[in-house]
Formats: sequence, C-alpha cells, structure tokens
Amino acid sequence: MATILCLETATINCSVSISVNGKIVALEEINNNQYSHAEKLHLFIEDVLHKAKINKLQLDAVAVSKGPGSYTGLRIGVSSAKGLCFALDIPLISIPTLESLSYQVNIDDGILIPMLDARRMEVYSAVFSSDYKELRQTEAQILDTYSFAEYLEKTKVYFIGDGVEKFKNICQHPHAIFVENKFPSANQMGLLAEEKYKKSDIEDVAYFEPYYLKDFISG
Repeated sequence: MATILCLETATINCSVSISVNGKIVALEEINNNQYSHAEKLHLFIEDVLHKAKINKLQLDAVAVSKGPGSYTGLRIGVSSAKGLCFALDIPLISIPTLESLSYQVNIDDGILIPMLDARRMEVYSAVFSSDYKELRQTEAQILDTYSFAEYLEKTKVYFIGDGVEKFKNICQHPHAIFVENKFPSANQMGLLAEEKYKKSDIEDVAYFEPYYLKDFISG
C-alpha cells in the first residue's frame, strides 16, 4: 500500500490530491480561469496532507502530471515534485496528462479522445479505447472538419478537455459527443500512480523534464 502525493498543473486547473492504495483520500483544486499555480500549489499540498492526517515523511512517492500542457504550469508542478522527492528521498512518478484526463469519462463502448487547447486551432490529443488502452499516442494537430474521421465513421467518440470548445464548432458528425468543462485533475491520478509505483515505473529525479510536445508557449 502506497501513500502518494499527486500534482496536476498542466492547465489552468491547479489540483493536488493524496492517494492511499490507489484511492483518493484528500483533494484540493481551483480553476479560476487563470494560472494561480505559483500561489496555490504549496498551500494545497499542505491542505491535503492536513486533511488526510499525513505527515510528509509518510509519503511513499510524488506523482506529477507530465504533460503536454501549459509550459509554465508544467514547470511549476514538476519543479515542486522534484524538490519534494529530493528532500524526502522518495520516487518520482510521471502520469501522462491526457491519459488521466480520459478517466473522467466512463463508457461501455466507443472511443475516448482527450484534447487540450494548444492555441489557435491546434490541440494536443490522444486516442483511447473504452477501457483506457492507448490507440493513438499523443500528438499536436491542427483541427479541421475531417479530424478524427477514421474513428467517427466507426463508433461513438467522446471528446473531453478544454480543446473541445474549438472542435465542437466545426465537427457536426452524429457520432461526436462533447464532454465540456473538464480539465485534468489530480482526482484521477491516484490509481494510475499506484499502478506505476507497484511496478517501480519511476523517473530519474535529477533528469526528468515535462513532456512539452512543442516549443515554449507562454502561459
């Protein structure tokens, strides 16, 4: 059984949780349409530790959302996670942002496509089956009316994330289902972090860098 601190800062949602044996026991997050990570992240860390009645020394690992996402947000989250891992001498676990986002949708059949806004008509997206198996790796792509046609022609496709807003305006396919107002959250990171911890699937704390996917974009 592992006690893991989970940090999600890839988008405007600043989110922190404590996971015990894969179950979230404390959560703090704020999404006020601006990046408040620098001011809120460490306060939220203290808050979830207090809520869970856990001392930092009881943590077995720190999990951080690895990206893609906001350059600044990812830097803040990863820097904080690495600092804690160094100070406490515990492992660092990275969680793909789009994978954890996909877990906010529960379906029996169809395809899940989490997508994050990458400015203009571009998004970061990945494709998952209904049981969260990766069908297409994360890519940066410019949206048009033919985007994801190979999936939409075959089955229902559930789009989730802040990239949905721009795609729903150009996609009229009857198989497209848009799950709006959803952002990556530390609430979905616990189970994924626990699985990686059990397999010792950890990062080199000294050399780990976020998965930016693209060159620096301010924000």
